Amino acid sequence: MLHFSEISTIAPTDERIPLEANTYKLLDKLSIPYERVDHEAAASMDECVEIDNYLGVEIRKNIFLCNKKKTSFFLVVLPANKPFDTSAFSKKTGISHVSFAPPEKMQELLGTSPGSATVMGLVNDIDDYVQLIIDKEVADEEWYGCNPGINTSHIKIKTSDLINKFVPHTRHRAKIIQL
Repeated sequence: MLHFSEISTIAPTDERIPLEANTYKLLDKLSIPYERVDHEAAASMDECVEIDNYLGVEIRKNIFLCNKKKTSFFLVVLPANKPFDTSAFSKKTGISHVSFAPPEKMQELLGTSPGSATVMGLVNDIDDYVQLIIDKEVADEEWYGCNPGINTSHIKIKTSDLINKFVPHTRHRAKIIQL
């Protein structure tokens, strides 16, 4: 069972990893209200259910993929309990032979490590190597929950703020499809 800090609507004042610190700065800069909570490391989507209940939002599943040649990268955002279907993904996107991207590419392009993949990492992808694909079910929800770059904190923001403010600020576009 995870232990939680109180829910806060301001950035933490203690030292944080660069991606997490930059996430809060950018949300504040873009006037995107958020709620955040700190806790022990959440090692699985099952543990995220506790966070869902505490924060009042479903934490989304983020999968970092690449093509066979490791030249194209994809951050796929799904509802927490929706399984990732590789063949359906390939049919809907026209991208075949995807696999998990190497951890060093996740660190290089998103500034995070496996277990902490997050759409917030797009701020580090300054050359636009990563294509963001959001499942339509996620895009249609009012709230969006994710980690800010590390699996010891989670945030809740409006999905519309994510898609219409945050993602465009990172010079990315969200491809929204029913997976």
